Amino acid sequence: MNSSALKIAVVGSGAVGGYYGGLLAHAGEDVHFLMRADLETVRANGLTIHTQGETITLPKVSCSATAEEIGPVDLVIIALKTTANPALETIIPPLLKPETTLITLQNGLGNEEFLSTRWGIQRVIGGLCFVCLNRTAPGVIDHFDAGSLSIGEFQRPVSERVTTLVDAFIRAGINARAVENLITERWRKLLWNISFNGLGIAGHGATVADVLANEGLRKVARDLMDEVLDAARRLGHEIGDEVADHHIDRSYALKRYRTSSMIDWEEGRPVETEAIWGEPWRQGVAAGAVMPRTEMLYQLIRHVS
Repeated sequence: MNSSALKIAVVGSGAVGGYYGGLLAHAGEDVHFLMRADLETVRANGLTIHTQGETITLPKVSCSATAEEIGPVDLVIIALKTTANPALETIIPPLLKPETTLITLQNGLGNEEFLSTRWGIQRVIGGLCFVCLNRTAPGVIDHFDAGSLSIGEFQRPVSERVTTLVDAFIRAGINARAVENLITERWRKLLWNISFNGLGIAGHGATVADVLANEGLRKVARDLMDEVLDAARRLGHEIGDEVADHHIDRSYALKRYRTSSMIDWEEGRPVETEAIWGEPWRQGVAAGAVMPRTEMLYQLIRHVS
């Protein structure tokens, strides 16, 4: 993969796709956005990213209504919610050529497997976005926390294409790094997502600050993290207790941040229930972990979403 000549398609141009794709485009990469709801607004007004006191505006953005309009690319950045994965069956094929790489920036477990069984494991890499973003209006993204992006091959060691892609993100101003064990990184992120995304919904719209300010909810968040840690370790992912403590400590800076799952629930959109809560719970229990709090959240969110 030669980053100086990458043609990139972004599938799922909401907060995550708009942010990472927008920064890559701002850095000079050839980025094409697949858009539906925001298409006409972005064509007219461009893309705006508010990030840590700075506003980045891309007045001209290459965006299309169909994958056929974009055509074959070198890299597909998949940022759709996991609830929309069936749509990838028709979206991905027009974007492929023999060497096209697929990177999923989606939450939870099972996304690399979904892509691999359809288009081959050799195409698939994953990215873990430890970042707080909201799409606040069509074509407008607010970035609340510096965050980081971890990129790795699926079931393979770090490759040249991963380091090339990491370099491209770094040039775009993103704190990116290559990781040897992608799924371990997914479990690291699940510590936060299972707890704070879940309690946001269970707390009827609780923000990160609401969870941390309530002694009982804060304890439940940490107890949930302990369940996830136990499950991860039983599955061979050695993650220390200090990672959970770090997640709690750094969350105070997020203040009244509303998680993406909570926003989906509040606005009546499908919640990524299976990827974030269901699949981790099933895998953990199958490995011998006891996860009553995780199961409770999973069943509750299934019921209300």
